[in-house]
Amino acid sequence: MIVVTGATGGLGGATVEHLLTRVPADRIAVSVRDAAKARHFADRGVRVRQGSYEEPTALRDSFAGAEQVLVVSGNDPAADMISLHRNAVEAAVEAGAQRIVYTSQQGAVAGNPYRPSEFHIATEALLAESGVAWTALRNGAYGPLDQVLGPWQSTGEIVQPEDGPIPYTDRDDIAEATAVLLAGDRAFDGPLTLTAPTAVTFDDLATIASDLTGRPLKRVVVEDEQWVADQVASGVPEQTARLILTWYQAARAGYFAEAGPLLAELLGREPRSAADRLATQVAA
Repeated sequence: MIVVTGATGGLGGATVEHLLTRVPADRIAVSVRDAAKARHFADRGVRVRQGSYEEPTALRDSFAGAEQVLVVSGNDPAADMISLHRNAVEAAVEAGAQRIVYTSQQGAVAGNPYRPSEFHIATEALLAESGVAWTALRNGAYGPLDQVLGPWQSTGEIVQPEDGPIPYTDRDDIAEATAVLLAGDRAFDGPLTLTAPTAVTFDDLATIASDLTGRPLKRVVVEDEQWVADQVASGVPEQTARLILTWYQAARAGYFAEAGPLLAELLGREPRSAADRLATQVAA
């Protein structure tokens, strides 16, 4: 049996959908905070169990019978994510899981200034010490491109701090590859990098978008402190703005530049590129 955490979220939910096309529903269970929100899975034969990283005993019970557990990483900047992930790893071990698969982050290595890297590195260390087989999926950035680029379609500009090459990756491609790994016979141990095939910069994306729309799109580089001030003025808490700034700093230092072939290999096709995703947006 495969148990998936975070199944009412975007990545976890999409992974369950792809699993349902590969294995019988009764081989899938989900561990969720609110079972009512997973009713659509229960109606299709998936076992729905209540579990939360904050409640170790209930979490362990929700993992009962699991051969594999997919631990979807938390993303609350105010929470102690290392402790919460420790609860998840320990619960999976106590439940007898033979493999733990964890959704890590591309560039989860020492020195990366992007702050969430710290808890991903620590969680991978917990997995290495757990005594069971483990896989860490170092996923490429898979957020919506509009979230990254800003309102470029209305303004004609990408106004962001200095960046660096990033293989922006489609979330559904990552979910499908995760399901392939969980449902397949091939074992992958340790960290794996899953990304789109090509790393691009904002300059590249401006050129691509210009070609797609037939109108020039300008790339405007904003100094770091000015960008933070602009974010605060627009209502973003300063702490949040400075956290996001570390992502740009990591990008221009090259921590997200690697674009590997494994995602394409697992999918059996080319993953969607940033250009593909922009084309879909423009067409819509």
